[in-house]
Amino acid sequence: MGRIDRAEVERIAELACLELAPDEAERMAAELAAILGYVEQLAALDTDDIEPTDHALPLATPFRDDRAEPPLAPERALANAPERDGFAFVVPRVLDEDES
Repeated sequence: MGRIDRAEVERIAELACLELAPDEAERMAAELAAILGYVEQLAALDTDDIEPTDHALPLATPFRDDRAEPPLAPERALANAPERDGFAFVVPRVLDEDES
């Protein structure tokens, strides 16, 4: 995995509509690089003989019946939407025209 640089952190922050000060972007780049370094260490482990688990400790998982239910009414789903267009949420654009 390659190192994440400040420019990449700033691009991710822009897509997430986050404002980062220059020192925050630099710190985030270092922290993300450290996380990726840790992921590389984990990827290097031989896990062929390890049984897959979904949790480190055995837990009882309650299941519900898998049955179809009526959908949520559009008016109720959009009741707290800050902005809407008919039965759709209005959200800010996050991709540039050339990325779509």
